[in-house]
Amino acid sequence: MSLLTFQGGIHPPESKELAENASIREAKIPPRVIIQLSQHIGAPCKSLVEIGQDVKIGEQIGNPEGFVSAPVHSSVSGKVSAIGTFPAPNGKMIPSVVIENNGADEEVSLEEDADYFSKSPEELKERIKKAGIVGMGGAAFPTHVKLSPPKEKPVDAVIINGAECEPYLTSDHRVMVEHPEEVIAGLKILMKVLGVNKGYVGVESNKPNAIEKMERAASGENNIQVLTLQVKYPQGAEKMLIKAIMDREVPAGGLPMDIGVVVQNVGTAYAIYEACRFKKPVIDRVVSITGRGITTPSNLRVRIGTSLGLLIEECGGFKGDAVKIISGGPMMGFAVYSLDVPVTKGTSGIVVMNGDEAVHTEKFGPCIRCGRCIDACPMGLMPTMLSLYSEREIFEDCKEYNLFDCFECGSCTYVCPAKRPIVQQIRLAKSQVKP
Repeated sequence: MSLLTFQGGIHPPESKELAENASIREAKIPPRVIIQLSQHIGAPCKSLVEIGQDVKIGEQIGNPEGFVSAPVHSSVSGKVSAIGTFPAPNGKMIPSVVIENNGADEEVSLEEDADYFSKSPEELKERIKKAGIVGMGGAAFPTHVKLSPPKEKPVDAVIINGAECEPYLTSDHRVMVEHPEEVIAGLKILMKVLGVNKGYVGVESNKPNAIEKMERAASGENNIQVLTLQVKYPQGAEKMLIKAIMDREVPAGGLPMDIGVVVQNVGTAYAIYEACRFKKPVIDRVVSITGRGITTPSNLRVRIGTSLGLLIEECGGFKGDAVKIISGGPMMGFAVYSLDVPVTKGTSGIVVMNGDEAVHTEKFGPCIRCGRCIDACPMGLMPTMLSLYSEREIFEDCKEYNLFDCFECGSCTYVCPAKRPIVQQIRLAKSQVKP
């Protein structure tokens, strides 16, 4: 039987072998954290603390200022030493709270609720909202918003994204191997909140041990299926995953809920379980620290706000001619310029590349009209035209080629023989026009 997939896409080197067998371990608790007040798509949070104030682990320090937003919490106990703007992984300066760890590990008291699943859908959704859960695959869209579709857009299925198609990254893989029951429990919570009876988990075929563990965890659930996907990038993109699993297409400019589907990441499902059962806010997450430029590739459970430099040091430091550090995966992540950049809720990985891996594209040639970017584009767009219009600063005309349907997967740039920075040119065009 052929594996589930979609049209288009590419097959970059996977490089999963570097960390896929590294069990999750607790990272050292940092002496200082920088917690951004905007770790999500939508309105930033307003600080609830002042310089000099003492805070505990799990205490809310940022209050959402809009519906599309999510609260943030302290990941250590200690004293607030600064409130200001600090660099984010994408290079932007973000309002943040700096907390000096006092080493006391004082926590906000949390009570386990073993009977959590008997709670109403609204109560469960409120726990998810209060925990500050966002899409932890990298998109960081507030989860409670996805769980609030308008009445005219009924949802009939939930998909858990276990594809983890980005090269190098293995954090979701390890969560499925080591916490499959919790991921399935998170899926069941999502299904209850949305009132649906169809749940799916999509996992790429290069993770056989994760598939086995997830199938075993879901074996007693008649309305949940674990499906094996073809290994192809960007298999884990929401629209591609929906097409592969349910053969439904999200309309241009639309959202998954427009066709009755909600997609959540494996890490998000795990966080949902912890929030609903233990009322635990998002104070940590699993991060892959990997690449051929790192001494010991690892999967660490990391406190939010920990600097990338501390994690690299904990994994043995740089190896050989390490030349580039990427927050996220090499296809959609951002090259960082400072090791002081903190881990956020959306930081799925840190990739350290050596000179042989890193692609240098200081010079690029003219478009040769080969059409490879069009063949590779999973959205069926014409990246060549978007790139050319952007290069010539004819930004408004990009809208005629469905500019905002591009989710910047980078497949076009990867296959371009002229080494043109197509996805970067598309990002520029998006910044110059309104949707």
